[in-house]
Amino acid sequence: MKTPKELKVKPIKNGTVIDHISANKALKVLKILGLPSPETNVTLTMNVESSQMGSKDIVKIEGRELASREVDEIALIAPHATINIIRDYEIVGKGKVNLLDEINNILTCSNPNCITNTAEPVHTRFIVLNKHPLILRCYYCERILDQNDVETQFRLF
Repeated sequence: MKTPKELKVKPIKNGTVIDHISANKALKVLKILGLPSPETNVTLTMNVESSQMGSKDIVKIEGRELASREVDEIALIAPHATINIIRDYEIVGKGKVNLLDEINNILTCSNPNCITNTAEPVHTRFIVLNKHPLILRCYYCERILDQNDVETQFRLF
């Protein structure tokens, strides 16, 4: 009887591994990060079995550590994600994304009459009313955004 060969994903020497991404959200995470790009190696694993989540996605990015703003954006799409910093094949830093109580200058307000959608130099500002499920309120016009509204802003096409 033949036994299946175990396939392993090559470890990265330096970079970032984003684990515990909700299933089927990895492509949105890549969009947030502006990936893939010609100079960056990315490994993407989708819908893998997870004892904690049922199924999950994983993104490995060679040669790049994330900026805090990128982590804040990922928290909107994948609130349970963990970020692992890899140096010389070792995890040197590990942490969970943290959805802030206020989201500044990341999303746009869906209200066309909001002051943030005019010629005025006003940055967007949303208050987090609820983290699970995600519900945000525009600080200026009080428009409510939910998880679907947020994910629409990170659409792929």
